[in-house]
Amino acid sequence: MSTTVQIEPVMEKRYGGVGRCKCSFWFAVAHDIIGVFIMMVGVFGGLVIHDLFIYAGAIVIFLSLIWWVFWYSGNIDVPPEELEDDVGMMKLKNRGLSRAVRRVSDRLSSTIRNSFRKNGRSYREDPTGNNRPGAEVSLSTIYDSTIASSSSSKELVRETLSI
Repeated sequence: MSTTVQIEPVMEKRYGGVGRCKCSFWFAVAHDIIGVFIMMVGVFGGLVIHDLFIYAGAIVIFLSLIWWVFWYSGNIDVPPEELEDDVGMMKLKNRGLSRAVRRVSDRLSSTIRNSFRKNGRSYREDPTGNNRPGAEVSLSTIYDSTIASSSSSKELVRETLSI
C-alpha cells in the first residue's frame, strides 16, 4: 500500500500598494509631513526664532531618509535561485570548479587574517637582564646643534629614547 503526496509549488506572495514594509513607509511619510510642517511654520510663522524651525524641519526631513532606505531595502525581491549559495547549499552546476575556487578563497582569506593576528608575544630584555613582554619602541629627535647651543659647529644631533 503506497500513498502519494503531492506538493504544490510555493508561490511568492504579491504585495500590492506600498509593499512589504508598510510600517517603514508610513514612518517615512509621517516624518516628511511633520518636517515640511515645521519648516513652513519657520518660513511663514513670523516668529523670532524662525531659523530654528527651518533647520529643525530640514533635519526631520533628512532623518526620514532612514525610513525610506528601510522601506526600499525591505522590498527588494531576490529570486530563491540566487539565495541558494548564501544559505550553505551548493549549486549543482559547476560544483567542482566552485568548490575549488571556494577552497582557494578560504585558504587565502585565512592566511591574510592570520598574518594580522599576534600569535605570540615578543620578548626583549630590559637593562637588568630580565625578559618581559612588550615591543621596543624608540623615539628619535633630530635637531640642529647650533640652535640648541651657542656653538658655531653645524652638526646634527640625534637623541634616542627607548621605551
